[in-house]
Amino acid sequence: MPLSTQSEGDDEQYVLMACLDNARNLSNILKAITFKDHAIFTATTNGLKVTVEESKCLQANAFIQAEIFQEFTIKEDMVGFQINLTVLMDCLNIFGGSNVPGISTTVRMCYKGYGYPLTLFLEEGGVVTVCKINTQEPEEPIDFEFCSANVTNKVILQSESLKEAFSELDMTSEVLQITMSPNQPYFRLSTFGNAGNAHYDYSNDSDMMELFRCSETQTNRYKMSLLKPSTKALALSCKVSVRTDNRGFLSLQYLVRNDDGQICFVEYYCCPDEEVDEEL
Repeated sequence: MPLSTQSEGDDEQYVLMACLDNARNLSNILKAITFKDHAIFTATTNGLKVTVEESKCLQANAFIQAEIFQEFTIKEDMVGFQINLTVLMDCLNIFGGSNVPGISTTVRMCYKGYGYPLTLFLEEGGVVTVCKINTQEPEEPIDFEFCSANVTNKVILQSESLKEAFSELDMTSEVLQITMSPNQPYFRLSTFGNAGNAHYDYSNDSDMMELFRCSETQTNRYKMSLLKPSTKALALSCKVSVRTDNRGFLSLQYLVRNDDGQICFVEYYCCPDEEVDEEL
């Protein structure tokens, strides 16, 4: 990287150092989970996980694999801290997030450990800016206990299809009802808003359906206010996996390609609003 503002001695002080030739590859994926001010950063040798939560009912995780970074060095098994995500996003876009071909902002993120700020060295066109963001001790993220063994139903869709569904459903509805079944209607999204009831159905052999694996009929409702932040991830993604477990908890996994064509993942967990015994 062209950043030359640090000596090797400085580098040795850091427990975490991550470098990107294009800061947009980080800011874009973080944009998908920016709906609260604070986020929990967890780094391991596998990469970086950023977690944002809402009222113990919703959790969003962005995963940026170590391979995405041009350099990723970690000196402990795990490094964690809490940070103001809004401030971080402002810093990453300090040069305006240029879309001009051939011009990008490089970023080096450095962290010395507990009690120290996260330091960002950003460079564009020979101009270097240094940002220091205070960190806090991370809170323990909620464990939604969502595991593959308890998944009852799963579908994988092209994101365009889900975007179309959301554009046609009534977003004034307080809840989104999801029905997944091995029989008709197979996969149904329903809203109950000011304009009346609306349903959007997918057949199990739809061209937009990459995978359909449903073992039992489930109908669950989720607060629309909790799901709305996930539309940020949907807008950036090309595929989405929708899973429900035996408790009705919802997992939305979004596959996102960055500017360089590399794949990152964003996952939302949401608890059900109420049990629905039968389809309306």
